Amino acid sequence: MSASYTYTFEDIRDRPVAVIGAGTLGRRIAVMFASRGGTVRIHARRAEQLAAATQYVAETVPRVVQHRGFGDVGVATAAASLEEALDGTWLAVESVPEKLEIKVPLWGQIDRAAPAGTIFATNSSSYPSRLMAENVRDKARLCNMHFYMPPEVNAVDLMSDGQTDRGLLDTLLTVLPEFGVHPFEARKESTGFIFNRIWAAIKRESLAVVAEGVGRPEDVDGMFRVNWGVPAGPFQMMDLVGLDVVLDIENHYAAEFPHLPESVRELLQSYVDAGKLGVKTGEGFYTY
Repeated sequence: MSASYTYTFEDIRDRPVAVIGAGTLGRRIAVMFASRGGTVRIHARRAEQLAAATQYVAETVPRVVQHRGFGDVGVATAAASLEEALDGTWLAVESVPEKLEIKVPLWGQIDRAAPAGTIFATNSSSYPSRLMAENVRDKARLCNMHFYMPPEVNAVDLMSDGQTDRGLLDTLLTVLPEFGVHPFEARKESTGFIFNRIWAAIKRESLAVVAEGVGRPEDVDGMFRVNWGVPAGPFQMMDLVGLDVVLDIENHYAAEFPHLPESVRELLQSYVDAGKLGVKTGEGFYTY
């Protein structure tokens, strides 16, 4: 029988959150959960990435709380093991590379180490949580909880794994706004959820325009800024996310929808092969 996953903010405000993965999004997710006081524990395999993530949280949370106008400055600690990261947690968020061969065994390890009652959430942007639930004994505790680019872009997708406890989803819909993020529930399983399906099409067509030699990245981004008044266009956003991550996501869409244009993936692959992954390597479509 499933544990209860129905909580109020008062139930969980003094309990830690575990974030598994300390990359671009993992550390940003940790910022949001550290912005209402309390502790976030970050676990990652690479010590240097873990140190950089905890430093980023410490530097960023005070600014987020001040700008937002509510919350308290919490702390992020580095956890050397999954057991240490998960001890006493109400929520575990996985944010590791977008590859099922990594995610499936990791969720088995999390399942063995986590307390009963801990909510399991994957930050996967393109895989439904159903596909990584093989080693999770109670599938009612797992869901997709996909963040975009907090603390600036604060929408969150929620999606059931097909067996997710209704109370768990209602808990997240109620509690996440306390951390300054805004959840929206996909009402049925959908690759790419709601917004990401639309964003994937925008990215793909933008890449096709460049791959075909019709326009340059700066032309596409410039038109987005002029016409829509946004601060950054698709190529700037892809550089921020990481072109290796963008390629992984596009490869996943292509596996499900074989009609998608190969030229888009070939263009991304050429940048990845050259080590030009975007902001994190100092060069992608732009130089930083």
